[in-house]
Amino acid sequence: MIPAAAVTTIALVAAGMLGVASAEAPTTASPPPTVSVQGVAIEPIEQSASSATATTVYRQGMAAAITDGQAKAQFLASSAGVTLGAVQSIVENGGYIGCTGNEIEYLGEQPDFGSPGVGVSGAPVSVPRATSEVAPANKPAAKHAKKKRKAPVAKRASVAGCTLSAQVSLTYAIS
Repeated sequence: MIPAAAVTTIALVAAGMLGVASAEAPTTASPPPTVSVQGVAIEPIEQSASSATATTVYRQGMAAAITDGQAKAQFLASSAGVTLGAVQSIVENGGYIGCTGNEIEYLGEQPDFGSPGVGVSGAPVSVPRATSEVAPANKPAAKHAKKKRKAPVAKRASVAGCTLSAQVSLTYAIS
């Protein structure tokens, strides 16, 4: 009986060791290759848009940003000589509303940009315009210089309005 118990104990110890050894064996599997891109879209929005309209425009922007990201990923994959696979992840990166034109600001409702306080802008950032040029310090101003008359140049019309920007991060499998 003692020899049978000893054999059983030795067998159990050996089986336990083999179980531990196989659990601690290093794995050689690596994650599948991917390509990650940032899709961006800009959509026009009314200056005084309602919450429902702003949300609709934002969702259109996110859809357009996904299309932009897919085109970028396809370009990168074909440039690298690989095939673009299925989407692995999609991350909403928020957006913002900005307006152009003199003294124009967005007065409407904000959509849910997904990340409170990130990239949300209720009013455009104004950059002061230079009113005069300053001559460089190492070059004295010319005295009595004749001014050349330049031919009149048509100014580009700046369209005043507001736009909504949406950003989406995408990760695709590649093979």
